[in-house]
Amino acid sequence: MDRVMRLAIGSVLVGLFVMALKLVAWQVTGSVALMSDALESLVNLATALAVIVALRVAKRPADVNHPYGHHKAEFFSAVLEGVLIVLAAVFILREAWDGFLAPRALDEPLLGLAVSAGAGAINGVWAWLLIRAGRAGRSPALVADGKHLMTDVVSSLGVLIGVGLAVVTGWQVLDPAMAVLVALNILWAGWGVIRGSLSGLMDEAVSESELATIRAAIAEVGRDGVAIEAHDLRTRHAGPVTFIDFDLVMPGETTVDAAHEICDRIEAALMEALPDARVTIHVEPEHKAKHSGTVVLS
Repeated sequence: MDRVMRLAIGSVLVGLFVMALKLVAWQVTGSVALMSDALESLVNLATALAVIVALRVAKRPADVNHPYGHHKAEFFSAVLEGVLIVLAAVFILREAWDGFLAPRALDEPLLGLAVSAGAGAINGVWAWLLIRAGRAGRSPALVADGKHLMTDVVSSLGVLIGVGLAVVTGWQVLDPAMAVLVALNILWAGWGVIRGSLSGLMDEAVSESELATIRAAIAEVGRDGVAIEAHDLRTRHAGPVTFIDFDLVMPGETTVDAAHEICDRIEAALMEALPDARVTIHVEPEHKAKHSGTVVLS
């Protein structure tokens, strides 16, 4: 079991524990905001389970029906998380409306706030670990899960502020009012997760920094060989995998063996720079050179 899968399973365990704490905080206080915070943890748990399923599917090797692998399964998981975040926000808004219609005094608020604060701290640490590990391992599912948990941390902080102010001022309407603000923040975060995942599903190109790395690797090897230029560079990403393809122009008299050797060297350089790269190179004769929008090698 690799580190990414261990973290995904850890998210389920952490989600169960945090949800239990938030349910205790809700039962102790009767707060609408704390109840909404506890119910959002159910979404966290569901999405953590979805991440495990997505990661297992994404790890499957390429087959006849999926010759490019199953890496995009992680993006589907991330989209699901975004949708669930939005649904949680809508549910919170409904509960907040009920709280506006019938505000009530809170029971044992200090104990409930302490328990909720502890749950939020645990979520914050775990969310930071997931985002960091997901970016290092190029796993959009883990990053999305971490960002989702981070929205829960923000929600919990907002709930704590709202409940605290309601207790201090006696304005019970602050409890559902803060729940509304938290729900709006969750809606924005959910859209961000969905938008980021859709970019992968739509085969968006890699970032400018990664593109610069790719160009540098091609140019460094190409200048040492017989290649003239590389053009029509295209990239896309699917989970941890980066797909790269381009045309490599060589003199017409270049032998097949020589062309193959330099292609192998460029591919090795790209895979060293981006370990999960999948490289396709199309060799063309010299008269196909474009001399614009290219990686010029000689």
